[in-house]
Amino acid sequence: MLVCLLPVPCVLGNLRPPRITALPGSTVPWKGHVTLLCQGPGQAEGYKIAKVGSPEPTDKEEQIMPRKTNTLSVAEITTDKTGLYHCSYQRGGRWSQFSDPLQLVMTGAYEKPSLSSLAGTVVAPGENVKLQCFSKINYDVFILTKEGEDHITQNQSSMPQDRGRQTIFLLNPVSSTQAGTYRCYGAFRENPYLWSQPSDPLQLQVEGTTESPSSTQPICSTAPSGDLASRGRLLGIWIGVPVAVGLLLLVFLIFLILYCLRKAKSNAARKERQPEAAGRANGQVSEAADPQEVTYSQVTCHVPHQGTAGAPSRVPRQTQSSEYVTLAFR
Repeated sequence: MLVCLLPVPCVLGNLRPPRITALPGSTVPWKGHVTLLCQGPGQAEGYKIAKVGSPEPTDKEEQIMPRKTNTLSVAEITTDKTGLYHCSYQRGGRWSQFSDPLQLVMTGAYEKPSLSSLAGTVVAPGENVKLQCFSKINYDVFILTKEGEDHITQNQSSMPQDRGRQTIFLLNPVSSTQAGTYRCYGAFRENPYLWSQPSDPLQLQVEGTTESPSSTQPICSTAPSGDLASRGRLLGIWIGVPVAVGLLLLVFLIFLILYCLRKAKSNAARKERQPEAAGRANGQVSEAADPQEVTYSQVTCHVPHQGTAGAPSRVPRQTQSSEYVTLAFR
């Protein structure tokens, strides 16, 4: 039997707690922007996002002023805004249980430590990997994070080492899912949500994976090495054949041009020698003579007479005869 007594709201059963997340992430650089998101059911009537340990509003305030949006925007992160946050939602006149707490951290407060892998950055599956985080600053704790994951991978106390502090993070045994980009931070116990600058990134690769997986990047399938090699050879053939044909055509054109030039020079030399030979054969005959030209030559015949050359002859002289011979040169 269900009994509801006013003004106490009617309880229809326990409401599932929501989930709180931070966009773009819960590790925020100094003066960075962050938005807290409370994910509840679609029938939620209001939301509440607050720091853990902050004063709780009264039931009257909750009923009169429920938060209509499920986000809380922090324009500029500062030290006083770091800490643990949780959220709840209102439905049917009742507030749900709080979500699991979200740690909101500000980075960049101190100098960065260094991160290295004692076994190298390329390891075999199943191998025990040790990541060393070291700093000359006496940090109380070191924090290890992996890129693409919105939570702390490991958090350990530091130990003295070579006039500084260090800690060893163990990844035992390592698998392909642990390949990726790692960074470490230093912090003090009195301000656990105020971290140093991040270390330089360390790229850990597990043998058998071509690239380190990251949730911030799409996962693309890669072709086997044999297929890549065959594709490379085929591509080389497709590129090499046109290049070879082009070179052959170029060589052929060069040869053809040289041949034509040599032939032209030979013809010119032959033409220069022919007029000289013709001049020697014909004597004084002009090269420009017309083969159809007709030449007339006069031939005069004289009949000799006896007697004195000086005495006049009483016999009348015979008339000189002239004949014309037509000479035609062809």
